[in-house]
Amino acid sequence: MLLEFKTSNYKSFKDELVFSLVPAPKQKGLDYSILEENIVGKKYRGLCSAVIYGPNASGKTNIIGAMDTFKSIVLRGNLRNEEAKMDPNAAAGALELIPNNSIDIALPVSFSIKFTTDGMLIEYGFSADLGMFLDASHDRRVLTEALYVNEEMVFLRNDELEFGTLKEIEPLLVNAFAQNQEGAVALAKSNLSAEELFLMNGFKNMFSAKLVATISNWLTHKFMVIYRADAMQIIRKFSDPKKKSIYVEKTLNEAAACFGINSNALGYIVEGDANEAKLCSIFRQSEKGTAIPAELFESYGTIRFINMFPLVVNALLNGGTLVVDEFDASIHPMALMNIINIFHNDEINVNHAQLIFNTHNPIFLNSNLYRRDEIKFVERNDDTHFSSHYSLSDFGTAGKQGVRKNEDYMKNYFVDRYGAIKDIDFTPIFEELMSAEKER
Repeated sequence: MLLEFKTSNYKSFKDELVFSLVPAPKQKGLDYSILEENIVGKKYRGLCSAVIYGPNASGKTNIIGAMDTFKSIVLRGNLRNEEAKMDPNAAAGALELIPNNSIDIALPVSFSIKFTTDGMLIEYGFSADLGMFLDASHDRRVLTEALYVNEEMVFLRNDELEFGTLKEIEPLLVNAFAQNQEGAVALAKSNLSAEELFLMNGFKNMFSAKLVATISNWLTHKFMVIYRADAMQIIRKFSDPKKKSIYVEKTLNEAAACFGINSNALGYIVEGDANEAKLCSIFRQSEKGTAIPAELFESYGTIRFINMFPLVVNALLNGGTLVVDEFDASIHPMALMNIINIFHNDEINVNHAQLIFNTHNPIFLNSNLYRRDEIKFVERNDDTHFSSHYSLSDFGTAGKQGVRKNEDYMKNYFVDRYGAIKDIDFTPIFEELMSAEKER
């Protein structure tokens, strides 16, 4: 369960961005949105969903991009570029794209995350000197790094490396660690690499491969960050593929039928000797059926939905956190409303799955659907070009700026009560064009 993500000097977010899924105080109603976990006798509460609003180019996608970039850097364990990475989020592989492009001095880039997994509360973060925007030749280095488990420090890296008692992770330490602790600490301190994360290198090898595996597994399998969902393509993998075989998934086709696909089935077909299969439309014109690539027959919205639905299933079955850029693009709001309600359903969402997405669709600004602390906004300063992020709950409930539960959130948003909206008028551009055309 994700509780908090922070970053600073990531693209348009120069100042610290705090994206919190911890319920705000004094928020009443919609208690089904609250997830609870007991860890070492302490109760931790998190929101099961969040929706992010803001005008184009405000920085909404940069929040999701920062999460994806953090995940990518941690899993590879260093600040080096990943040249071969084929990813819509270029900054995840080319780190010179991360620093804010409007500042004239090099500021540290920082990331941190707080989440629960396997009965533990994990807090991990680092800051790094990546130089200036587009400076690919800069000598990058980790400035700070910290890991806390159950609110107890495991290690803290500044100019030097400092360790806590390690009591909270004692069962996860490598064999015979107690006998070799002094040597391991000395070796770790003397072999720090400026360009590498200690967590994924020295700590993993000398202290606790099991704890690092727990963190890596959560980032890999439960922190599902989809940057640029329009570029997403789900490809199935099969352990025992048969050439030219068609694999039809019952759940996928049941969901497709609900979505409106009734004239054909959907499945995956293996091409050549590969063990990967691509999505196809299947027509029962013969006993074997005929399959063609789905993009040749299905609408863009249908393909988007079919690609997305397995991720929703994965999140709900495994207690994952699904973060999606433009989750609702080309998909009917009623389908999305139902998916959101499933995440809010205590009887179905028993594994504490979470759904986070950004959108331009105001239909979700609904007090019967989202709590005020689940509605997030991003706006960008026209002078500094820096982005800022806040929640509807930050307005409080008292005074002229207060927001009460029974208010019309959508109406208030469009009359600029909450900010994060931009008045756009293209008329002068076309008036000038028409005037120039008349003078010819």
